[in-house]
Amino acid sequence: MRARGTVRRTRPGPVLPVLVVALLVLLAGCTAAPGSEGSSAAKSGGGSGGSERGGLWRPAPGTGWQWQLSGKLDPTVDVPVYDIDGFDHDASAVADLHRRGRKVICYLSTGAWEDFRPDAGKFPASVRGEGNGWEGERWLDIRRTDILEPLMEKRIEMCARKGFDAVEPDNMDGYRNRTGFPLTAADQLRYNRLIARIAHRHGLAVGLKNDLGQIPELEPDFDFAVNEQCAQYGECETLTPFVKAGKAVFHVEYELPLARFCADSKRLGLSSLRKRYELGVWRQECPKGRS
Repeated sequence: MRARGTVRRTRPGPVLPVLVVALLVLLAGCTAAPGSEGSSAAKSGGGSGGSERGGLWRPAPGTGWQWQLSGKLDPTVDVPVYDIDGFDHDASAVADLHRRGRKVICYLSTGAWEDFRPDAGKFPASVRGEGNGWEGERWLDIRRTDILEPLMEKRIEMCARKGFDAVEPDNMDGYRNRTGFPLTAADQLRYNRLIARIAHRHGLAVGLKNDLGQIPELEPDFDFAVNEQCAQYGECETLTPFVKAGKAVFHVEYELPLARFCADSKRLGLSSLRKRYELGVWRQECPKGRS
């Protein structure tokens, strides 16, 4: 993590006769989503920005997105994908974005403890390590899956219950940081794959956050990638396995102007933005159709 933040499920309703369900599916294929008439994102693929494989959404390379983790949510940015905080937004916010033709990613921290989350007291002191550079946050001992798996299952289940389409699990590269625990690359691979399995169990796509060194091993387990500052650190080429596999790479830079990374982003097929570190509404997107 360098900066903070960094199949749609619904509640079951009454069981309908098979013929009625088939008719509803047929009609749905002939109508636009409510509230999406004015959205070019919705017009270009129903707002999915990708495809459905095995019941899971898989965003395609180059899919436009908005990443907002702070401030009042602005649902009007005309892009197919939103990435928002899973705790801070309820099911109605997700449903509103769906009505506008968006897919919605649920941001969660899965590799660090946060003292401001409602479940913070359920993490024993034994799994809390060194601070990760952000106030109120500490690295987790990802070896302790006996403790962490049920806690992360609850968090991801929350995302599914609220209707999110995918999960962005953050702090997935603790083994490369001073966590206070002797974490190894093998520990990280096991934990990251565990998080991917949990997300898939709940019908959610899942993105690999940063962790560039393990992309060759982890790309098959994840449906897209989220990266911070690969251009600034000369690392963007390492994300190409996702693009070659037909999976989006949602990329953000904080300090470089667009002119410094958009040409390479276009060449590599990345979905690139310039954002401020607080990840509010403000964004700059690479120009379409030219370098």
